[in-house]
Amino acid sequence: MRRDTGWAGAGSASAAIQARFQVSGALAQPVLTLFVGTQAVATNTTWSSALNAAEIRAVTRAVGAFPIAEDSRDSALLVTLPPGAYTLQVSGANETSGIALVEVYEVP
Repeated sequence: MRRDTGWAGAGSASAAIQARFQVSGALAQPVLTLFVGTQAVATNTTWSSALNAAEIRAVTRAVGAFPIAEDSRDSALLVTLPPGAYTLQVSGANETSGIALVEVYEVP
């Protein structure tokens, strides 16, 4: 089962955002995918495997987000986006279902 959430970014300049989730009893292996319209532009299944994992760790602290455990299976994206409408899709790997909390932060 998947769940989608959307938001719109206002303004005239691009802004870096971070999206991730962490919930007790959550999806065993969440998949987080960012869409612009129908185009998937970023996806992650385990934050620590991301090419920018060190940045994700630092930004998580900087924005005051829930701590992210080094060995967690949480998903996280750190991307810079121009103003516009976006959709985040949360799904479970291998068609699993469960609970997910999505956080979106504007990164200073």
